[in-house]
Amino acid sequence: MPRSVNAVASRKKRKKILKQAKGYFGRRKNVYTVAKNAVEKALQYSYRDRKNKKRSFRGLWIQRINAGVRQFDMSYSEFMGKIHKKNIQLNRKVLADLAMNHPKAFESIVKEVKK
Repeated sequence: MPRSVNAVASRKKRKKILKQAKGYFGRRKNVYTVAKNAVEKALQYSYRDRKNKKRSFRGLWIQRINAGVRQFDMSYSEFMGKIHKKNIQLNRKVLADLAMNHPKAFESIVKEVKK
C-alpha cells in the first residue's frame, strides 16, 4: 500500500508561516525552514512584550506624576501615600493624564491631598 501524505494540509501550513514572515529580510521571508524559526522567535517576543508594555507604561505614568507633583514640593511616594489615605480613587494612568494635559485639575487634586 502506498504511503499517504496530505499535501494540501502541508502546503497550507507552509504558506501560513511564509505569510507571517512577509516583510522579513533575506531568506527569512521566502525559505520555509528559516522563516519558521524567525516567526517562532517573533511570536515569543510579541508574547513577552505584551507583558512588558504594561510595565513600561506604568513606569511612564509614575515619571509623569512625579514630575507634576514636584512642582508642588512633594515627592511621588509622599503624594501616593496621601492620596490613598484620602481615599481618592484615581489610578496612575488618569493621574498622569491630568498632570500632563490638565494641570489645573491636577493642581486641585494636589491641594486636596495636602490639606
